[in-house]
Amino acid sequence: MTDDVRTIQVDEFLPHPPEKVWHALTDSGLMARWLMPNDFRLEVGHKFTFRTDPIPAAGFGGVGHSEVLGYDEGKMLRIAWRAAPDDLSGLDSTVTFTLEPEGTGTRLFIEHDGFDPDNPYQAAAHRMMSTGWRGVAHRIAEIIAAEDT
Repeated sequence: MTDDVRTIQVDEFLPHPPEKVWHALTDSGLMARWLMPNDFRLEVGHKFTFRTDPIPAAGFGGVGHSEVLGYDEGKMLRIAWRAAPDDLSGLDSTVTFTLEPEGTGTRLFIEHDGFDPDNPYQAAAHRMMSTGWRGVAHRIAEIIAAEDT
């Protein structure tokens, strides 16, 4: 994983084929298990929300506003990741998930871009999400394994 002050980048191997990783990334119910409850739909332009507990230190009130910006079936998903209008952070960022086959598994790249290092709430969000994104691949792999049993 490499970071700069504006971007979080994660590179993780999952021991599952790309089709299963893609399914976990794009199924609303599975996404709720590895990320947050949501009303996601794989449709460019679809606006959806994530809901979780508020994180005051990051200026996050508990609802994230997102939109499907684009996708390449089975290979790439790009979403907008925005703070609610009344959240203090003002975060307006993009998260891109890229899948590459690797042996019998999948290399998952996550890039979360658009943090303003001069905004103290966004700087705090960057620190917190840097840790959070690191655990995503592990949670996705666990969910896929549970679905396979």
